[in-house]
Amino acid sequence: MAHQPSSNLDRLSESELTAKLELDLLPKHVAVIMDGNGRWAELRGLPRIAGHREGINSVREMITLCLELGIRALTIYAFSQENWNRPTHEISALMGLLEHYLSTERASLIEQGVRFRTIGRHDLLPQSAQHWVRTTEKETAHLDKMILTVALSYGGRAEIVDAVKALIGDVQTGTIQPNQIDETTFKKYLSTHPLPDPDLLIRTSGETRISNFLLWQLAYTELCFSPTLWPDFRRREFLLALIEYQKRERRFGRVLSTVSS
Repeated sequence: MAHQPSSNLDRLSESELTAKLELDLLPKHVAVIMDGNGRWAELRGLPRIAGHREGINSVREMITLCLELGIRALTIYAFSQENWNRPTHEISALMGLLEHYLSTERASLIEQGVRFRTIGRHDLLPQSAQHWVRTTEKETAHLDKMILTVALSYGGRAEIVDAVKALIGDVQTGTIQPNQIDETTFKKYLSTHPLPDPDLLIRTSGETRISNFLLWQLAYTELCFSPTLWPDFRRREFLLALIEYQKRERRFGRVLSTVSS
């Protein structure tokens, strides 16, 4: 469903929007496709990387608000496998931005109690980027106030293929028997394990597709598509998305209520 805030909500302050949240109905895990950085920059006559730099501020605000509200898991789509097809200079700038973020934000993540983890085919990242990813994961591994998962060189189909290969390997070694394989077992081979599946997916910039992101995990996730470009998606926009989420009736294929005759 597209996120179109009503005029009534649009007039409310951030504190008034926060007061509308029901804490027991908040998502436990939010996933985000951070789209629109390049368009944000182009609209301002800036190089595309400027949009990605500004988008980091949106990431900071989402982390802060998740911590305030007790949302325990945030997963963001930072760099897809398809993004390797972008111009070399843009990829180089994005990798440099990743390294800068990890080197400068690591202390803040530790202070806030945020565990940093990544999913995706990290072996394709430059060695320097791999170093900062490993370092940050190691230094935050003991933290548990919130888990920030960053998808890097990630593709949902590739994740499922990798999971199948790992599962076949365990079958061949006798670690698991074929008749033991079910959805619960298979889920343990996905890179997001042991996180619960996302309750809410937010995609910014007006695009209405999931772009090969968490294909298995999004089976019953509520989808929210915002027209706002990611660098402009800040605290207020996140609050509006959470209010929209709370209006949804999550049935998971069940019938939750019946009309008595």
